[in-house]
Amino acid sequence: MSGSASEADLRIRFERYDDRTQPARILPRYRATQRRNPAAAPLDFAPGLGEIAGPVFDPDLLRPGENDLAAAAGGGRRALGQLIHLSGRVLDEDGRPVRRSLVELWQANGAGRYRHDADENSAPLDPDFIGVGRTMTDDEGRYVFRTIKPGAYPVPDSGNWWRPPHLHFSLFGTSWMSRLVTQMFFPGEPLNAHDHILNAVPDAAARERLVCRVAENPLLPEPALGFAFDIVLRGRAETPWIPG
Repeated sequence: MSGSASEADLRIRFERYDDRTQPARILPRYRATQRRNPAAAPLDFAPGLGEIAGPVFDPDLLRPGENDLAAAAGGGRRALGQLIHLSGRVLDEDGRPVRRSLVELWQANGAGRYRHDADENSAPLDPDFIGVGRTMTDDEGRYVFRTIKPGAYPVPDSGNWWRPPHLHFSLFGTSWMSRLVTQMFFPGEPLNAHDHILNAVPDAAARERLVCRVAENPLLPEPALGFAFDIVLRGRAETPWIPG
């Protein structure tokens, strides 16, 4: 019928994503992937109401300013490093906005070190940078973070492999089954071409979906570099899953 999708169109639209758009689950030079992935094949099961419904997040659970990672921690100076303003949209497989989705972000500081006891990097910690934040999307699926561009860092026991600057994301769509953990990379970074995680995604177009784009630089509340990163949950244009 004119103006409506045929059965063939629907099969293509909702077809399982191409495995080439997702990274290899086990990376020999990144031992964390060996601990985070099951050794046995997954089991098929019919999802129930608990999997296909919710979650529903209450915006009142968020404290004001949780999306501002660059703000001074404990009332001191703002975090050290290049200030960036990151915005984007969370969309479903048909391009519709995912409203009131909880978006969580964590990252290394401007020197390339995480505020975590397991990080043995000798780079300095920034006492004014916690490195974690969260926000919720609005009715158009939009989110905003203000943060610091992270530094590169060496991966332990990897033969001096350095990770490029990147941000980690975790977010939920319209059900528990549409949770996505992924990473965002910056355009023009020389280390992108050598990163074993980014390049574990075989499909070049899918890799590009992990790279943010340059956006207009905002002036307020102070000058910052602008970047934009849209995230698609489920479907053939899905943003690739990347281990956190």
